[in-house]
Amino acid sequence: MGVAGDKGEITVRLARAGDEAALSLLGGATFLESYAHLLPVTDIIGHVARQHAASVYERWLADAACRCWLAEHLPGRAPVGYAVVTPPDLPLPDIGDGDLEIRRIYLLHRFQRNGLGRSLMDAVLAHGRAVAARRVLLGVYSRNEAALAFYQRLGFARVGTRQFRVGANDYFDYILSLDL
Repeated sequence: MGVAGDKGEITVRLARAGDEAALSLLGGATFLESYAHLLPVTDIIGHVARQHAASVYERWLADAACRCWLAEHLPGRAPVGYAVVTPPDLPLPDIGDGDLEIRRIYLLHRFQRNGLGRSLMDAVLAHGRAVAARRVLLGVYSRNEAALAFYQRLGFARVGTRQFRVGANDYFDYILSLDL
């Protein structure tokens, strides 16, 4: 699927083996963009090294229970956004086989607010429906107001909280849910 805008054409495609380096680079860049104003640099560097290593994405790409998507800017196919869906790993008492977790969904800031986030989410939700998932869950930083507003517009509802550690500091995520 493609999105046209003042920033050029962007396509969203299912990621595949060999995309782990692009996903890793994009994961680190978008995490830095999103949280550099909130987190100590040593915490960000350590977190990105562990949580956005190419090997993390390589495992997800090899796991049939997981899906990753890349948003690429044309014509050069530079990665500008991505999404990752996995079996859920959230502290909810009613997690079941019919649940999926959006583990990551990020765009470089320059490519936000042109419908690309919605295109990534549409791909995720279409996958959830195709595998007959009952709901899609995600954790979002409790102070990320732009993301919270985006998820609210899509119909997600808050169903819990979790503590999230980055480096030496703890933060709180809201756990959101959307029935499919």
